[in-house]
Amino acid sequence: MELKKNPKANVGRNSSLFFAVGLNVMLLLTYLGLEHKTYDKEAVKIDVLMLEAQFDEDIPITVINMLPPPPPPQQQVVTEVITIVEDVEDVEESVIQSTEIGQDDTIDEREVGIEDVAVEEVEEDIEVPFALIEKVPQFPGCTGNNKELRACFERKIQEHLQKHFRYPEAAAELNIDGKVYVFFLIDKNGNVTKVKSRGPDQLLETEAERIINLLPKMEPGRQRDMNVSVPYSIPINFKLQQQ
Repeated sequence: MELKKNPKANVGRNSSLFFAVGLNVMLLLTYLGLEHKTYDKEAVKIDVLMLEAQFDEDIPITVINMLPPPPPPQQQVVTEVITIVEDVEDVEESVIQSTEIGQDDTIDEREVGIEDVAVEEVEEDIEVPFALIEKVPQFPGCTGNNKELRACFERKIQEHLQKHFRYPEAAAELNIDGKVYVFFLIDKNGNVTKVKSRGPDQLLETEAERIINLLPKMEPGRQRDMNVSVPYSIPINFKLQQQ
């Protein structure tokens, strides 16, 4: 039977593709053959530990001869020799008289006087708040009733602060300002005492206390017809003026 070839069939159409595939397969096999590694087996030397039987050796027993303890030291016997000496001189006997008092003895009666003890009366220092005092302390130059004296006292205090106020130079250089609260006591003699202050800085507190210590002596406050101490407090505002 005769085979007939299709005139439209192209036998060599895919020959280049087959050639490329075959070439790549051969290159892959060649690469794998070159990269394949073989390892030689190394001879491993195994050390064998030989254990020999240990035989018990006879250890000779050492006998220690204990020496007998030394005998105790002999105690020396001390014989006391008492010598009797005859007294040649006569010894005078001391006679001790009894100090006990018998019933027949008379006792001298003495009068013991008790000296008069001087009792010093301590006046109690009473403090009455400024807002509750019956008569407020009288500032020099103030007159009138209690209400007028109170208003005059507060006005005179403000005038005194403005007159003696001086801003501390060190505080001004350091730009320190603030409000200082000053507490003081007008005692029963009219003197200004116990000046204390509380403020933002020691420089301002010192200046505030200096101003209060310059207050004049006043007539003391009175409560129930007696002089009493009157505490008082006032704020002093230290404020720098912006130039």
